[in-house]
Amino acid sequence: GQIRKGEYILIKDQFPCKVVDTSTSKTGKHGHAKARIVCIDIFTGNKHEEMSPSHHNLNVPNVTRKEYDVMDIEDGYFTLLDGQKEKTDVKVPEDDLGKQIKADFDDGKDLIVTVVSAMGKSEVDKVKEDK
Repeated sequence: GQIRKGEYILIKDQFPCKVVDTSTSKTGKHGHAKARIVCIDIFTGNKHEEMSPSHHNLNVPNVTRKEYDVMDIEDGYFTLLDGQKEKTDVKVPEDDLGKQIKADFDDGKDLIVTVVSAMGKSEVDKVKEDK
């Protein structure tokens, strides 16, 4: 009963997800109340649904969001800068966001990307132009 909308949970011990809906069913004749949790994978956008007894524990991933300056784009990977530290292991998204970032970068715009990291995986979530 502690999981709230907007929090992160781990589904099937491999999918870090953001909770979009929760509901609890009443106890049955023989059992415990069940919790139904609907959530969206933070990397793929896939919808997952989890049913479990409401007294069970769920794992919570350590999700971090950090902003980086885009220094270069080469071979499908970013070179990002966070103050003094360089990060080169983040892939350019293959969707419309990735195309927009490449086009803006090629136009000479200074870009700042928001990178979401969880479970050893990092992905660009948002982009904005540095003023």
